[in-house]
Amino acid sequence: MTVSKFCKKYSVRSYECDKHQNLRLLTLMNILQDAADSHADALGVGYEFCVAHGLAWVAANYHVKILRAPKIHENIEIQTWPSEERKLSAIRDYEITDEKGNILVQASTQWVLINAETKRPQPLRSHLPFYDILDEKADNYDFIKLALPDKYDIEKKFAVRFDDIDVNNHVNNAVYPLWISEAVDGTFRDTHTISELELIFKKPAVAGEIVKIASAFEENNSLHLITTDDGRELVHAAVKWILA
Repeated sequence: MTVSKFCKKYSVRSYECDKHQNLRLLTLMNILQDAADSHADALGVGYEFCVAHGLAWVAANYHVKILRAPKIHENIEIQTWPSEERKLSAIRDYEITDEKGNILVQASTQWVLINAETKRPQPLRSHLPFYDILDEKADNYDFIKLALPDKYDIEKKFAVRFDDIDVNNHVNNAVYPLWISEAVDGTFRDTHTISELELIFKKPAVAGEIVKIASAFEENNSLHLITTDDGRELVHAAVKWILA
C-alpha cells in the first residue's frame, strides 16, 4: 500500500477561540485526532476496522509544538501521515499551515495497537500486515522520559464529566491538556499560552473519577502529574509557555 499525506482544511470559528482570539488548545487537539481518524479510516485501519477485529488504537505520547496559534476566522490546512513503524507502536506526524504555507503547528504522536478486551499491546505486523509509512518527520523529535519533581507548586482537582468520555469509554486524549492548562496560577494563565507540549499517557481516566493535576513551575516551563484520587498515574506532562 502506497501512503501519502492526508490533507484537510479547516476554518477557525469564533466559538473555537479563547479570549486572545487564538484557537483553543482543546480544539487543536481534537483537530489532530480528527485528521488521524480520517486518515486511518482511509488506510483501512480506523475505528470500524478495529472494532470488527477486537482492537483499539491508544495514545502513548504526544509532542506538540505551536509556532503560532491559528487565529479567529483563519483558514488552515492540516497534513498528517504515519511516519515510523515500531514493533508495538506506530508514529504519526502532523503539520498545520496557514494559507501562505507557513507552518503553524508541528506534532508527533505515538500510538499502540491493543486487544480491546485484554488491553494488551499487539504487534503491528500480526494484525496489520499491509501497514506502511511515509519516511518523513514533521519535527526531528523522539519521545523522552520526563523527570518529574518531588514537590509541586499547585494542585487542582477536576471531576470527570460525561462529556469528557469518548467512544472508547474513557477520557478523551484532548481533555488532559485542557486540565493541565487550567491547573496553573490564574494570573499567569491569563497572560501566557502554551508553545510546546509533551504528554506521556499512562492509564485512562473513566467516568465518575476525581482527578488531581499537580503542577511545578520553573520560570516559563512547567511539569505536571495527573493522577486519580487513589493515586493511579494517568499522565506525565511538560509544557513551555510564552506570552499570549
